[in-house]
Amino acid sequence: MRIGLIGSAALAVLLGAGTAAHAQVSVGVVIGHPPAPVVIQEAPPPPRAYVVAAQPGPEFAWVEGYWYPQGKHYRWHDGYWTRPPYAGAYWVAPYYVRGTYVAGYWGGGHDRGRHRGRH
Repeated sequence: MRIGLIGSAALAVLLGAGTAAHAQVSVGVVIGHPPAPVVIQEAPPPPRAYVVAAQPGPEFAWVEGYWYPQGKHYRWHDGYWTRPPYAGAYWVAPYYVRGTYVAGYWGGGHDRGRHRGRH
């Protein structure tokens, strides 16, 4: 049985060698639940202009203000300083693409899943 498995594996490698130059492998791991996209028919308005307060300390990160859907309309959330949820985290701003709003989240570093922004 073991020889059969080794033979099958070797055959698979040989058959796949001809197409390996054109193949791509992608592996993704998601821990936790990413924010669910929201389908809304219109794009958000342009960002608002506002004054950014001084950084309260070196451990704080700036989360830029953003529009987020509320029902069939958008509501503005002012930017704010906050401590990232874990070392190496960075804020991925919410965005709108092809009729879908994707909520902002914390990513990077020792990514412990996507952490939803605050509304």
